[in-house]
Amino acid sequence: IEVASEKHIPYVAEILHTIEEAAKDRGTGIAKRNPEYVAQKMREGKAVIAMDGDKFAGFSYVECWDHGQFVANSGLIVKPEYRHMGLAKQIKTRIVELSQELFPNAKIFSLTTGAAVMKMNTELGYVPVTFNELTDDAAFWKGCEGCTNHEILVAKGRKFCICTAMLYDPALHEEDQI
Repeated sequence: IEVASEKHIPYVAEILHTIEEAAKDRGTGIAKRNPEYVAQKMREGKAVIAMDGDKFAGFSYVECWDHGQFVANSGLIVKPEYRHMGLAKQIKTRIVELSQELFPNAKIFSLTTGAAVMKMNTELGYVPVTFNELTDDAAFWKGCEGCTNHEILVAKGRKFCICTAMLYDPALHEEDQI
């Protein structure tokens, strides 16, 4: 697992395809990202990738909101053949570390519909919160428009959705190091 860079850009299409297929398999919504957006995260050093030699195994990236007050860990995915080996937790741990390196005072949040991610987040010190405790940055909420659950989010005034919002506040964990 390493910080993704320019050399990993050839894997972007496979990453996005893997994310889309996982959402279909689970029957859940996911905000779609375009290839250039993910490639830019790699160029900026705001993503981590797990490789098995020259094969892509897993991925996640960092998004910053409200001028660094909030950071989201997004796009966590592990290829099917690498699942159930603890790789997702290793990627999640590394993306949280990278988030803290890049934005040391930011609150880190995660939106998920998956029980496994909720369990990992809890083990890392995240707590469930309502959506109104997250960023109010319009650009963040625009990203939700690509999700099949967007209508539910809008109908609930951006306070509730099918996703579970989880928040890691570094001020509550000053003695802990992730």
